Amino acid sequence: MIREMIASDIQDFPLLFADQGWEKPVDIFQMYYDEQQKQQRIVLVAMDNHGLIGYVTVVPSAKAGPFFGLPEIKDFNVLEKYQGLGYGRALLAAAETQIARMSDVATIGVGLHSGYGAAQMMYIRSGYVPDGGGVWYRDQLLGQNQPCLNDDDLVLYFSKNLRLK
Repeated sequence: MIREMIASDIQDFPLLFADQGWEKPVDIFQMYYDEQQKQQRIVLVAMDNHGLIGYVTVVPSAKAGPFFGLPEIKDFNVLEKYQGLGYGRALLAAAETQIARMSDVATIGVGLHSGYGAAQMMYIRSGYVPDGGGVWYRDQLLGQNQPCLNDDDLVLYFSKNLRLK
């Protein structure tokens, strides 16, 4: 089942991610919930009979990157024990449905280190293509030979046309 974020998720998600060694502070989920209430962000949550599985957020207008102003998928996470079971693809499809109400194009930035490998493959298999503009670091286009860290802020942007031709 996929639903919008509810208030109890604010406390539940940080605990679940902490159990697998990922730091996801309560403040982030509180901000997402508040932005959802103000219609500044869409937060979709996957769950089953056992509880929460993962979430994805959609920002109606990207604040940075090559797709500035277009809807962007931001912060997409599935608990490790549920990865590879189709929950990520279901969340991605639900996010695309929301984006299709606003735009013909869905966008996403994905990290380049190995922790993002499964996500990189899922986006490509789902029809996302790189924008061709190069790598971004901390919301800035990274020029050739510029130094950076291979951390969560080093990203490549992808887009997908949501309208069939």
